[in-house]
Amino acid sequence: MDDSEKGVHRPNGREQREFFLSRRKKNLAVSLLLLCGCYTAVLYPAYFPREAKAWRQDSLAQRREEGLLNRSAGLLSRACRPGWSRERLRAVHPGRLPLAVPVFLRDVGGEQRLSPPLGLRGSEERAAAALGSLPQSGLPPSLAAGGCRRCVVVGSGGILLGSRLGDHIDQHDVIIRMNSAPVSGFERDAGSRTTIRLTYPEGAPHSPREYTNTSLVALAVFKSSDLDWLTGVVAQKPLGWWTRLWFWQEVVDSIPLRPENFRILNPEIIRETREVLLGLSEAPGHMVPTLGASAVVMALQLCDEVSLAGFGYDLQHSDTPLHYYESLHMDAIKVQVVHDVSMEKTFLRELVGATVLNDLTGGLT
Repeated sequence: MDDSEKGVHRPNGREQREFFLSRRKKNLAVSLLLLCGCYTAVLYPAYFPREAKAWRQDSLAQRREEGLLNRSAGLLSRACRPGWSRERLRAVHPGRLPLAVPVFLRDVGGEQRLSPPLGLRGSEERAAAALGSLPQSGLPPSLAAGGCRRCVVVGSGGILLGSRLGDHIDQHDVIIRMNSAPVSGFERDAGSRTTIRLTYPEGAPHSPREYTNTSLVALAVFKSSDLDWLTGVVAQKPLGWWTRLWFWQEVVDSIPLRPENFRILNPEIIRETREVLLGLSEAPGHMVPTLGASAVVMALQLCDEVSLAGFGYDLQHSDTPLHYYESLHMDAIKVQVVHDVSMEKTFLRELVGATVLNDLTGGLT
């Protein structure tokens, strides 16, 4: 009995071809689907890693910021500790830094052995003229009065951007800023008040808004013509063309403050800061400390507790912001040779580790 008699259907050649073609199409579709899945699994992380990575980084950054904010709030919530920073400094580094140096220049008495910025040799007459233009040269009553004071030195580091520390900074008794570091537009992170703006002529802000809520502008003398600039600003007299030639960039002729709101930083502050840094490194003898490091030494003379915000350059990552207010990246600081930034970071980190200073933004820990 053949198959037809048994009721069994044998596919003919055409049906067989159609069957195998349909199977091949299905297999091809499955293969393509698997191939696309494999390529997606391999290539997607390579081409689209940023969203997940950015999410993780944002989450970590947010937790870090919250931790810093909580720590800052805790420091402000407790009572000010009289003499804390100076006592810690004495305990950790006896005789390391001067603790009785006048912050502001009051006279030009005695022999000047060093030239600016470490002294006033060769600039005595100009210094006397600048001091003569100031109604007051020492500490203002607000800083001379007794009581426990908290200082914060606000640096220009990019680490300050997004910190949301502005309100906490404004709660300090003394707020010190350097050069043209702006307040306007950055109040959320940098605060809105300034007790002392420490600057040299080329660094003084050009915008009158930056002097709002400012108590003092203190000149750091780096050359003799800096004293001429201060005398002119206080008297509201423009500088002559010859004096202007001594500045490496355009300087302001007018600052919207009264004469009693100006001071001259005692060069001894810069000299002592330099001596400390030279003692910590093999830096060349001509190295000059930044105003930031000098401001910290100044703050240790003025206040019982000293905090830092916006300090700590991340030199290992050249693409991170150098300053909180501009687009320069970290590699820009590597080309300068005047300051030993790495050694200053070591110096400040050491003081933070010894609880002489509080690091509000965490760049030194």
